[in-house]
Amino acid sequence: MSRIPSDLLRRLPKAELHCHLDGSVRPATLLELARDQRKRMPRDDAEALRDYMRVDDARNLEDYLERFSITLSVMQQAEAVERIAYELAEDAAREGVRYLEARYAPILNVREGLTGPQVVEASLRGLRRAEREHGIVARVVICAIRNMPPTTSLELAWLAVDFKDAGVVGFDLAGGEAGHPAAVHAAAFEHCAAHGLACTCHAGEGDGAGSVAQAMHACHAHRIGHGTRLIEDPALLAEAKAAGVAVECCLTSNLQTRAVTSLDAHPLRAYFDAGLQVSLNTDNRLMSGTDLVTEYGLAAAHLGFTMDELARLARMGFENAFLPEAEKRVLLARVDAEIAALRQEVR
Repeated sequence: MSRIPSDLLRRLPKAELHCHLDGSVRPATLLELARDQRKRMPRDDAEALRDYMRVDDARNLEDYLERFSITLSVMQQAEAVERIAYELAEDAAREGVRYLEARYAPILNVREGLTGPQVVEASLRGLRRAEREHGIVARVVICAIRNMPPTTSLELAWLAVDFKDAGVVGFDLAGGEAGHPAAVHAAAFEHCAAHGLACTCHAGEGDGAGSVAQAMHACHAHRIGHGTRLIEDPALLAEAKAAGVAVECCLTSNLQTRAVTSLDAHPLRAYFDAGLQVSLNTDNRLMSGTDLVTEYGLAAAHLGFTMDELARLARMGFENAFLPEAEKRVLLARVDAEIAALRQEVR
């Protein structure tokens, strides 16, 4: 399999479409916030905490999600949310990420008095500061949670639509997939669709291709989060391709949650070769111990992606960004110029 220098992968302009804010906290920040808030962490040293938070022994998706209670415990204050959003975008910019969509469920940040709008405003402040200082374009995707009542999902959809012109670009459904069908939350997606807000949906990670079908048909999903089991239904895959539905692939995370048996067996390669729209993402940088440069390196090492193919993959990420078309065209022009210059250099 091919090996591509990490410096070259870092310089490749990339889009990060599937990145959870509460799964992407710096360990040192986690410790500092815990001390300031007088909360306990399972480890007192940043490196030890990093090792603890990385999930390599999960039996399934639900096991993997348990670590989020630790990060969320310190994300109940506006200043903490703002800082974590800023630092995520700063870290991403240093990896060559030109466009970032940070996703989170505000309902999980209101346990100590914050309101949903305050949570969203705090995250947007952090992302805007990163934009000013690092040149990255950063937006928000609001998540509902599968195991919460559909009325809660609808409230989160209202919140997302309220911030549609202020930095929120999409709506998502996350959480444990098995036993929690997406169709139950259809009203939330209907509200977003009616107001022109783009939708993605975690599906085909902890459940089968039927879950992807629900996301596409009942939830108006323009993109599918993970979608590893879409490969099991060729007819549905063909439908997704024809409709321009994009799959947000996350290699390391999918291995950790047992969504795939090995990196070599990940369907990203098959999707790409079939002409499906795909992007490569980190999912949760802390729990997966990864960054986007690492994920691109894994695609080369385990799935045989060449540098030219990775450039095409990166561009698809920008093409499927939840940005207004005018903004997307400007971003794509910048990205195309960067990719062309990089190709000239490596010839």
